Amino acid sequence: MESSPLLATNVGDPRGQNRLADDSLRAIQKRADQRSEFLEKLNEISVDDLNEGKRIDHELLRQRLKGQLADFRFNTHLMPINNRGGFHISFPELPRVMAPKSEQDFVNYVARLKDFGRFTNQQIDLLRGGIEVGLVQPAIIMRDSLSQVESHIVKDPAESLLLTNIAVESSNSLKPESWDRIQKEIKDAIRTSVIPAYQQFANFLTTEYLPACRGPVGAAAMPNGREFYLDRIERFTTIKISPEELHQTGVRENARIRAEMKLIKQQVDFEGTLDEFLEHLRTDPKYYAKSAEELMQTAALILKRADGRLPELFGHLPRIPYGLREIPDYVAPQTTAAYYWPPATDGSRGGFYYLNTYNLSSRPLYQLEALSLHEAVPGHHLQLAIQAELEDLHPISRESNFTAFIEGWALYSERLGKDIGFYTDPYQDFGRLSMEAWRASRLVVDTGLHWMGWSRQQAIDYMTANTALSPHNIVAEVDRYIGWPGQALAYKTGELAIRRIRQKAEQALGDSFDIRSFHDRVLEAGSIPLPMLEKRIDQWVDEQRTPDVKQPR
Repeated sequence: MESSPLLATNVGDPRGQNRLADDSLRAIQKRADQRSEFLEKLNEISVDDLNEGKRIDHELLRQRLKGQLADFRFNTHLMPINNRGGFHISFPELPRVMAPKSEQDFVNYVARLKDFGRFTNQQIDLLRGGIEVGLVQPAIIMRDSLSQVESHIVKDPAESLLLTNIAVESSNSLKPESWDRIQKEIKDAIRTSVIPAYQQFANFLTTEYLPACRGPVGAAAMPNGREFYLDRIERFTTIKISPEELHQTGVRENARIRAEMKLIKQQVDFEGTLDEFLEHLRTDPKYYAKSAEELMQTAALILKRADGRLPELFGHLPRIPYGLREIPDYVAPQTTAAYYWPPATDGSRGGFYYLNTYNLSSRPLYQLEALSLHEAVPGHHLQLAIQAELEDLHPISRESNFTAFIEGWALYSERLGKDIGFYTDPYQDFGRLSMEAWRASRLVVDTGLHWMGWSRQQAIDYMTANTALSPHNIVAEVDRYIGWPGQALAYKTGELAIRRIRQKAEQALGDSFDIRSFHDRVLEAGSIPLPMLEKRIDQWVDEQRTPDVKQPR
């Protein structure tokens, strides 16, 4: 908490609320040394003497420390930004992360604004270190990074998102005279600290970083790139699996999905080929919202319908609510169709489903049911809000974020919509399949780019041939995979694992299989590696067979 003050903010810990992290090379080295010592101490603890809950805590901490040390070994701290993420993109979300209400909260907030210059200088130092050793992002994906930064170099501090993103209820929590004074302090901090720091970073990008960015797009082009990619595969999927096997799994899944797509094409009496049907869906205006308001309202209605059906699938539902927001304009052109912002683990802030309303001709309504079920309920929000509320988890376990579990669950949740009244419209069901094909294609494209030497255009062509995504979304997705090697592999890998584990449990229990109990068991330990999930479900199956035998948690 002391070394990660924003993490402390997220979990409601009072330490460091008036500062940002120390990301100097000396501090990063110190954290790596501490983690190495922690891992040695952890390995001295015999898991044989621990109950199931403590064994989970032990393994999650082991994997967390192991992953952090691998990041340090591969010098990922020297590449702290890409086309979708980094301090320059996340910092304007600070008002929503902190959600200040009291005068002391705002004092801390202003102090963090004033600390942004120091923090920016440290990020520049790290990026310079990356230039020196050849760890830089591909030039093609960084083409819009300067505009992402310049959007925060405003003439009037009152226009800065660091002021406008402060919720009305936060300012209303203060007396008017107090808010007037604090608002002036915020504007002064934006004028004297934040805007100059963004200008300095823009100058650095222009004169140093962007000219140094590399041409090849694959991770294999980086120092130790192939070893790094193999590490990312295991990190994001939580299993040992080869790039070649992942690639072929994606090819097989796409073949199955295309066969199901053809059946729907026949159902709606489209006379052309499947490729022509895909092109028809990409280009016919009737499948797209006419306004941002229409897109947002349609998503809200879908989720309200889903909320009422959740008790059919779950015995335990979260208390923390979620909301719906538009993706901010400054990042919308470069990011994907939607994303989810988790709640604070102390319950002080709800979760939010962010929907992209930029370029509406690339946001098909026929995918909105699957997309919304994935990002909110029963997908990301339900799973992560339950995890935030689990009281018997170690705090580190409550913060676990294994991508294969989290994204695998969300993709699995898209299919769950069939059980609660969604996809009755064949076009929405086709949208679900197109979303699934999107994730299957990630297995092919990510391994193609980073292991098999594919070009960016090869990846775009494959996505065009195998998904119903719009050209804009395809380019944004491929650039995302280029900038985040291995992460895209987790979705389909996790979903296939959860489906296989469920099928095994259904076959073992027959008529006594209870879907609500199964889902509760999947979610009740938070985000965990896939092998651990399978072991827990195997134990749950044994408990159902012998209900009189009390199993320790």
